[in-house]
Amino acid sequence: MNPKVDEYLNKAKKWQQELKMLRRIVLDTQLVEELKWGVPCYTFDGKNVIMLNAFKEYCTLSFLKGVLLNDTDAILVAPGENSQSARQIRFTHVDEIIKLEPTLKAYIFETIEVEKAGLKVNTVENKDLVFSDELTAVLTNNAAFKVAFEALTPGRQRAYHIFFSAAKQAKSRESRIEKYTPRILIGKGMNDCVCGHSKRFPNCDGSHKYFNHSGQVD
Repeated sequence: MNPKVDEYLNKAKKWQQELKMLRRIVLDTQLVEELKWGVPCYTFDGKNVIMLNAFKEYCTLSFLKGVLLNDTDAILVAPGENSQSARQIRFTHVDEIIKLEPTLKAYIFETIEVEKAGLKVNTVENKDLVFSDELTAVLTNNAAFKVAFEALTPGRQRAYHIFFSAAKQAKSRESRIEKYTPRILIGKGMNDCVCGHSKRFPNCDGSHKYFNHSGQVD
């Protein structure tokens, strides 16, 4: 058990019980626990295979090569319409996890066998977008970012691509990607509302500018 994951779970404001149970199930399979990109990540032979994530409406057990699993129980879903590799199982109550525990372990052991066999996902390149070297590097090295970015709609991906690529210097492109990474990780487009006050979802209408710290209109 990784102490950094302990800290992450203890600070979790939502889905804490569900995440702790998922963690216990994953650790029973002898995968190595780490905290990567701010979330629990489980590795086999140094390769990332499983992640736990907490979202507003559900928490997930994500298989980074989930498309290669048999999914005999038909419980895996793609994070987004553009996800070619990752698949996840979503939960909204601890009872769902208890009921599926034997199945979850079977899926985890299967994903370990996928890594042992050295299987790879045959992905189809997006011919319409040629990402900058800086964005490509993040997509390659940050599994959480890749899953989240691929889950975005094509329009949101294109908007980020245009904005990131518009910077003339590499450092500026890297800075833009870093700045917008938290927004991408929660599934938001460049102009999507994250303040919670907008009346024009998904876009932000600037309503947050008129709210004081108590949440009341000034």
